[in-house]
Amino acid sequence: MNDPSTRTLGIVYQEQPYNAGTPLPQLCSSFVTPQERFFARSHGNTPTIDSESYRLHITGNVRNYLELSLAELRNRFPSYTVMATLQCTGSRRKELAELRPIPGELLWGGEPISNAIWRGVALRDVLAAAEIEPEARYVAFAGLDEVLKDDEQVGFGSSIALEKALSPEVLLAYEMNDQPLTPEHGAPLRVIVPGYIGARSVKWLGAITLQSEPSHNYFQAKSYKLFPSYVTEAAKADASQGQTLEALP
Repeated sequence: MNDPSTRTLGIVYQEQPYNAGTPLPQLCSSFVTPQERFFARSHGNTPTIDSESYRLHITGNVRNYLELSLAELRNRFPSYTVMATLQCTGSRRKELAELRPIPGELLWGGEPISNAIWRGVALRDVLAAAEIEPEARYVAFAGLDEVLKDDEQVGFGSSIALEKALSPEVLLAYEMNDQPLTPEHGAPLRVIVPGYIGARSVKWLGAITLQSEPSHNYFQAKSYKLFPSYVTEAAKADASQGQTLEALP
């Protein structure tokens, strides 16, 4: 469903999975976007996660495998706040589609961009506790949402270079604007990677894997890539030849 319908709290493009934004006049009325107006981008249905039984797994090229509850994350590591803007890579896709069709994609306007104050623990502190092994070059994230692509269960995942992961602004966030995350915004825990496309800030975080190469997840290895202008159908292109989208322009 690509034709949005206006709702009280925004513009809903899809109910399942939930994808919605806020009309730009409302969005621009506040520098910090209230959580109820913050855009929602999902590739699968919003999972129901019990925060008490939730566990985060840190594995891969680490000396110490970690399994942390939300309480352990809060109590074991210092908390930090970071103001960061997230933007969906599909922002203004509707305008691009006027030049050339973009089949199978949500035709967003300018709504999928919002700014918030995030609270959580620094990813680098958690990685330090896991003790990174020398061969690690990338940090991969896996969400707990179920995502189907071409009738195959792929989940949602992403990765960033270790250098970026060790930057102090990258958080494992559990609060947004001094409130607990809501389910549609990644509760109980999500990654916040300031300055990168929204797809790298994985929601409903279930696992962190240290590895020597980028994630092989569909949304890292095949999707969210930039191709030369002569490539007219990304679905038929050699994904390995595309440029991985990371830093925002």
